[in-house]
Amino acid sequence: MAAYAADLAQRLAREAEAVCRHYLSNGRREGRYWLVGDVRNTPGRSLFVRLKGPESGPGAAGHWRDAASAEHGDLLDVIRKSCGFIDFRDVAEEARHFLSLPRPELKPELGCRQRPSSASVGSSDSARRLFAMSVPIAGTTAETYLRKRGITALPGTGNLRFHPRCYYRPDPASPTETWPAMIAAVTDLTGTITGAHRTWLDPTGRDKAPVDTPRRAMGHLLGHGVRFGVADDVLAAGEGIDTLLSLRMSLPTMPMLAALSAAHLAAILFPATLSRLYIARDTDPAGDSAVQTLTRRATTAGIEAITLSPRQDDFNADLRALGLDALRAAVRVQIVPEDVARFMGPWHSSRTR
Repeated sequence: MAAYAADLAQRLAREAEAVCRHYLSNGRREGRYWLVGDVRNTPGRSLFVRLKGPESGPGAAGHWRDAASAEHGDLLDVIRKSCGFIDFRDVAEEARHFLSLPRPELKPELGCRQRPSSASVGSSDSARRLFAMSVPIAGTTAETYLRKRGITALPGTGNLRFHPRCYYRPDPASPTETWPAMIAAVTDLTGTITGAHRTWLDPTGRDKAPVDTPRRAMGHLLGHGVRFGVADDVLAAGEGIDTLLSLRMSLPTMPMLAALSAAHLAAILFPATLSRLYIARDTDPAGDSAVQTLTRRATTAGIEAITLSPRQDDFNADLRALGLDALRAAVRVQIVPEDVARFMGPWHSSRTR
């Protein structure tokens, strides 16, 4: 495992600037370094990544240090912290797909009998298996959780399921726990499941489970997302599942995609027929950076990009604090008129129904 990690780190170091532009997009190159606020992609200049240098030892390419916090590491650490991963398998999977590397073949040790192959933890096969083991969310703790967050309209959410006892391990040295979980299928442009996202829940459904990282993803995520509806010429994309489902309350027939993080939002793949992209913005530095990057990519591809901005941190915060009528009114003036009629339809205040 150590040798595999070292090989991945060296391969990433050879593409250090590309790695930084993708995962530390709020920074900029200055000479032989990439400067950014911290390893979680906050704007600033205290963290510096060496872009050129030997493959190992002092001054090696890909090594970084944060002058403010004294944190340091390599580009695998950049991927782990910027994406919020816990398990090394998830970090390695992300790094392999960034580098377009095939999955490594693991050979049995001498003297050991080779076991039948099975899906490795964190793989796309494991994600598909977990999703298949889960049940539709209707009447489950997952539905209760969404309704507590103001999300009461759930048609077209077949990519969401529920698992009553989903494994959770705080860290590799801790025992495995089980919690109820909402399971979301991550799919590619053809609808094939490439990954899964887990939101562990309190058994009452009132909130997320009281664990350190109640949200984790597995499998192949880069370029893909959790899809609600099939996109043709128009698509709305954003970071979180709750955010997109809240926006969908006001635009119930518009196809939407939750990319699961700011870094992954900036890298989503576009359907060949797409002509207009709405970007649901989260109001934080990482969200602003994702909007800028995605807008540039869409414009270069000849796609009209329109940013949808919430009044508070995200659209779920708007829905919960301001109500559906206020959310619909705010979204209505941000989308093009033809899409108001197409995806929103006649608007009648909930107070009149």
